[in-house]
Amino acid sequence: MHDEKNLIVNSEQTNLLKELTSSLETCNRFYFSVAFVNFSGLQLLLDAIKEAKQRGVEGQIITSTYLNFTEPKALDRLREFKNLDLKIFLTERNVGFHTKAYIFEYDDYFKVMIGSSNITQSALKSNVEWNVEIISKHDETFIQQVILEFEDLWERSSVVDDAFLQDYKQFIQNINRVTSSKSLIYEKAEYIVPNSMQKKAMENLERLRTLGEKKALVIAATGTGKTYMSAFDVQHLKPKKLLFIVHREEILTKAKETYEKLLPNRNITFGMLTGTKKDFEADYIFATIQTLSRYYHQLDPAKFDYIIYDEAHHATADTYQHVIDYFEPGFMLGMTATPERGDSRSIFEIFDFNVALEVRLHDALEDDIVVPFHYFGITDIDEIDLSDVSVDDLDEITKRLKVNERVDFVIEKMKFYGHDGKKRKCLGFCASREHARYMAEEFNKRGISSSYLSGEDDVPVRQARIAELEDDCYELQVIFTVDIFNEGVDIPSVNTVLMLRPTSSPIVFIQQLGRGLRKYQDKSFLTVLDFIGNHTKTFLIAIALNGSRYYDKESLKVAISTGFAHLPGATHIQMDKISQERILAQIDQEKFTSMKYLKEEYFEFKKMNNGRVPDLLMDFYKFDGAPDPVRFIDKEKSYLNFVAKVEKDQQLQQLLANETFEKGLKWLSSMLPLKRIYDFVILNYLFEQPAVTIDEAEQEILKWVKNVDEDSVYHAMEFLNQNFFDDTQKKRTPKLTNLNGKRLGRSDSFDQLLKNPTYKRYLHDVIEYGLFRYEREFGEEYFGVPHFKLYEQYQMMDAALMSNYRKSHSAFRGSGLLANGDDYFLYIDLHKEADIKESINYNDKIVDRNHFQWETSNSTAPSSERGRNIIYNQERGINLHLFVRKYKEIEKNTVEPYIYIGKGNTISWQGERPIEVQLELEHTLPQQLYTELTEKV
Repeated sequence: MHDEKNLIVNSEQTNLLKELTSSLETCNRFYFSVAFVNFSGLQLLLDAIKEAKQRGVEGQIITSTYLNFTEPKALDRLREFKNLDLKIFLTERNVGFHTKAYIFEYDDYFKVMIGSSNITQSALKSNVEWNVEIISKHDETFIQQVILEFEDLWERSSVVDDAFLQDYKQFIQNINRVTSSKSLIYEKAEYIVPNSMQKKAMENLERLRTLGEKKALVIAATGTGKTYMSAFDVQHLKPKKLLFIVHREEILTKAKETYEKLLPNRNITFGMLTGTKKDFEADYIFATIQTLSRYYHQLDPAKFDYIIYDEAHHATADTYQHVIDYFEPGFMLGMTATPERGDSRSIFEIFDFNVALEVRLHDALEDDIVVPFHYFGITDIDEIDLSDVSVDDLDEITKRLKVNERVDFVIEKMKFYGHDGKKRKCLGFCASREHARYMAEEFNKRGISSSYLSGEDDVPVRQARIAELEDDCYELQVIFTVDIFNEGVDIPSVNTVLMLRPTSSPIVFIQQLGRGLRKYQDKSFLTVLDFIGNHTKTFLIAIALNGSRYYDKESLKVAISTGFAHLPGATHIQMDKISQERILAQIDQEKFTSMKYLKEEYFEFKKMNNGRVPDLLMDFYKFDGAPDPVRFIDKEKSYLNFVAKVEKDQQLQQLLANETFEKGLKWLSSMLPLKRIYDFVILNYLFEQPAVTIDEAEQEILKWVKNVDEDSVYHAMEFLNQNFFDDTQKKRTPKLTNLNGKRLGRSDSFDQLLKNPTYKRYLHDVIEYGLFRYEREFGEEYFGVPHFKLYEQYQMMDAALMSNYRKSHSAFRGSGLLANGDDYFLYIDLHKEADIKESINYNDKIVDRNHFQWETSNSTAPSSERGRNIIYNQERGINLHLFVRKYKEIEKNTVEPYIYIGKGNTISWQGERPIEVQLELEHTLPQQLYTELTEKV
């Protein structure tokens, strides 16, 4: 055996945690020497240590009191493992303890990892860390040295006994008491800086204002700091008079305090407008909508330079509308976590369709705006069988879940995995009120102080329970609930979430998870325990955790088998083997594009919509984890056609009987999801104006993106004028516009449609959804020409639109290589269909993350013009754009899109007719995408 050396860093590909867990699962014995151990890191190793114990493997761990970073709680937990010997190196003033070494013993070799990582969640998963792994035989000098050094440290260290732990806990408590007052310095205004979300929002608000916009909306998950963001913007803009409007009085005082903290010494007076206070003369007034709606006439309509509506999703209500219509501020900002649509106007319309920012759960994790979560998917006990129960049959589900053994099992797992912080502050999500009551009673019987709440409990009762849970001095540890904590209620200190019911919807799952992600003093992570039964919809968990709007079987399966490695930061997802296999089997059986599946998904979403028919695409925009409505469009050519069919709705069917309307709706829907925004921005303008010039179109487009070239704006006008349509497309599509020189006007048929408010509403919904979805997925970046975003999904015909192709766009399909001038578009299938298991020898393949092998068509000779362009592409100025897909079809009759992986340059070639070309990619493939395209699951 040769010595092996590896550098282990934390990346999408791997991390130290993976190396440690796989080594613990296979070694004969282990020895750790680390400067400190936090519970956040230890929790991630618990299962691997337990597995080692079950195999009879023993270990020795040395840690230290260096800098007082080791948590007593972590030491307590390690002492519970009978297969571990634990010692502590007591550091003195002049002797530090810095070791970070992990040693694994095998039959005839040792594996040693030495580097920079202690046992904390960040060190094991997300920090920039270097750890060198050396695998070597027992008798090598280096190994002998390491073992001798470890033994010497072991002798110099003390046993972690009860007496030591008692003293150390007391010592840490005293330190925390002394130092907690010092942390107040961070509350001084000059020390508070915007987080990444707040910076982005402020930049976008500034961009909109420079374009003359007077309104904007910010959509961000609870806990991401919207109030601070607005205060930073006010700090920057310096308005003389400000009005801040909230829906609930308890938020008002906090908002005012935030502003006072961030804007000291500005000679600004702060006042309130509530039931008890009427500070009409203050510069910055903080008002509840209830009071303001009674007194706004006493204020000058032009008094305020800046008005902010917190919880802006209420702005569609009449009380707000009167206030909004009355005032004429210099700028108006709306902030919300859920942009729900009222029954009258859309919230987007109120804020002139200007979304300055949108932050969903995965963005918030990426930007470190919320705490990471450690998710443990645990196979439920055998006694619970949900395989033949409908997800809607709550009575039957409740009956089957009320099992004493399950209560014991849940408590056992809670104790095993533990929680962050001193006191457990836990929310348990149940199937029904009866289930919640049962769980609370059983937990109380077993000595864990618990309570249950539902929508039937009034607000004072809820607030009292929440206060008890949050208070370290109260005994209450768990609140079991059904529906009331899905959204809107904020309990920042929650450190544990129990998922005790089958997941019926990714939306609900994400809302429940989100309840515990709020940042809180000294809270470093959230523990999520999900008890996964044999229910038929278990795979929905994977869809929720994957966090991608569009998904297919392959990407989901790869995400599960790699432990959702693409999730950012110290977030950790671990499913036990049985749960993994169960979910993978369900995904294999499920047909995501079948009418049966789509109907189930639609009706589940309708329930989330309070039973109201979600007849608009924008209904899907408001929920993180909502189904992708484009899949419904793919089935029936427009979303309204799909709704009319599944709801058997006569009125909608009558509406769709108008041929011009139905064809127009289908044409607009066929462009979703948008790949470039220009065409829809122009159409959006034409909904209100009879015509648009090229300059006006450019101005409108710049409200959405940073830059645009004039030729692309004109190409969009030509496209809307049907210049590139073939005869079939012209028959299928009503002509909505007429191009006259550089001016695009509405056609008569478009005018007729817009006169009918119902037609206008549904047509505009497609435009609105297209624009906002584009903004969410592409941001305000300008991608040039061709207009491709790396790693985005495209169909062949998209390249014609993206590269301003001036001939029939339908010519862009059906061949492996298509060209527009100096741009060559290469469309490549890596494998045959997913269900064909035999190995096909394909010469097109990803060689590694930087290189690709591609074969031309049989007709291309090296001596031909096209052959020379491909072989000498750089010298000849030819751009080779690569589009790849793993399979042409994953599900029957559903053609998969291609993924754009950027440009490649030829570095060598061989053969002729076909020519085999080795390409170097201009962009290294991201690890997740590389795994997804190459891994067989």
